[in-house]
Amino acid sequence: MAVVNFIAPDAKLGKNVRVWHFAYVGSKSEIGDDVKIGSLAHVDYDVKVGSGTMIEGSAYIPPKSRIGRGVFIGPAAVLTNDPYPPSKKMVGVTIEDGAVIGARAVIKAGVTVGRRAVVAMGAVVTRDVPAEKVVMGVPAKVVYSRKGFDAKMAAWERS
Repeated sequence: MAVVNFIAPDAKLGKNVRVWHFAYVGSKSEIGDDVKIGSLAHVDYDVKVGSGTMIEGSAYIPPKSRIGRGVFIGPAAVLTNDPYPPSKKMVGVTIEDGAVIGARAVIKAGVTVGRRAVVAMGAVVTRDVPAEKVVMGVPAKVVYSRKGFDAKMAAWERS
């Protein structure tokens, strides 16, 4: 069985980009070096993705989104680009360098997720997330710092 990916002819892919089964990369998108795009992920047109980013399976990255370097976007995360659908005006989501977006998180159009911020799995983000903060819940609220997240991850990895 042939594996079918669609990568637009005018999309720009950096070095060592890996696009898994049945993924889509739209027109005029720019994908940095060492990026991984998981199965069934949809990276729409006019999206910019920085080097070293991982976009897991079934994630949706809409037009006009800007994703920084070293970002992790979990499975089935959804970024949006129309705050009042179906309007004729769109605005992307900005995710700054080193941020983490958990599985099935939803991020409202026009929101910025700050540098090294963390959005917990299943969170619904309706406002900007400050750099170095962790948000969770519906709607998402700041619960602790990135330093706290890193400590929890290190403890988990040691156990």
